[in-house]
Amino acid sequence: MNEMSPTPVRKIVHIDMDAFYASVEQRDNQDLRGRPIAVGGSAARGVVAAASYEARAFGVHSAMPSVTAKRKCPDLIFVPPRFDVYKAVSQQIREIFAEYTPLIEPLSLDEAYLDVTDNLKGMEIATEIATEIRAKIKQVTGLNASAGISYNKFLAKMASDLNKPNGQAVITPRNGPAFVEALVVKKFHGVGPAAADKMHRLGIDTGADLKGKTLEFLVEHFGKSGPYFYGIARGIDERRVKPNRVRKSVGAEDTFSQDLHAYGPAREGLEPLIEKVWGYCEANGIGAKTVTLKIKYADFKQITRSKTVPALLPAITDLEEIISLLLAPIFPPRKGIRLLGITLSSLERRASGTEPQLRLAF
Repeated sequence: MNEMSPTPVRKIVHIDMDAFYASVEQRDNQDLRGRPIAVGGSAARGVVAAASYEARAFGVHSAMPSVTAKRKCPDLIFVPPRFDVYKAVSQQIREIFAEYTPLIEPLSLDEAYLDVTDNLKGMEIATEIATEIRAKIKQVTGLNASAGISYNKFLAKMASDLNKPNGQAVITPRNGPAFVEALVVKKFHGVGPAAADKMHRLGIDTGADLKGKTLEFLVEHFGKSGPYFYGIARGIDERRVKPNRVRKSVGAEDTFSQDLHAYGPAREGLEPLIEKVWGYCEANGIGAKTVTLKIKYADFKQITRSKTVPALLPAITDLEEIISLLLAPIFPPRKGIRLLGITLSSLERRASGTEPQLRLAF
């Protein structure tokens, strides 16, 4: 190792379960194995929460409206979600992680970062740790997991997608910068659709294009995200794996391919965002008191609407009710809506014995 380096090279593993919800359903019902299934509601305003790999072959994916999914795959089987089961399986997986390291940062019920630099097994090779963990997950749960191994969180996350499903990949310090340079920016973790569109307008299509921009340029055009983009363009990401952390807020947003003008499609578009932020809170044992809805119009002007309740939201249905109350007065909108976002704040760790209530079906 270079003696000038202030810290040793970290060993980060990103574990991502393969089609988690759908795989659990196929595991528990042999009639669903090998068939295209979607976890979610089949109603006109339903949304796909997860799709099996058989369904993905037809272009079905999570967050897709159920009517669109059915059109792409006429034989698609809809299965109502069982979040109590998914959470129980997630806990089994978390216990496996804890055999190797206390530095576990869950992102949702089905994925997490692990820092295995100094691990409980005394194993030196991170790829061997990832292989062992995936084998134990298969043995205990019957499910497949993929893994990415690298020297930082960004590249570990990117690596976990390279050999899906049921595979793993490593990005070393030597090949990290070249890997990033060759990658199109819309595939970067942390670069959403809106940022990718803006980069395209600025002539930034690949990691190499991004690396060619100065820090000042990126801060000017992307604000507080500028330094992050500057770093990842060079394969640099100093974020630590933070276990048991309570963030100040957790949010998700989506930019739509066509502007929204009606309440129904807007409320439908919010459903996967609700699932995402609630899933993060569940995976980390935290709850929220404040809900904020973000609306960005076609002319890029944006507004927010918030509601704070006196106690932690007990169930996902309570979050859905607040979102609906915040959204309804916006219609009819002054202009088409291009982006919607949800942020949960006033976050607190849930007391023991006050588990959030899980919705059993759409």
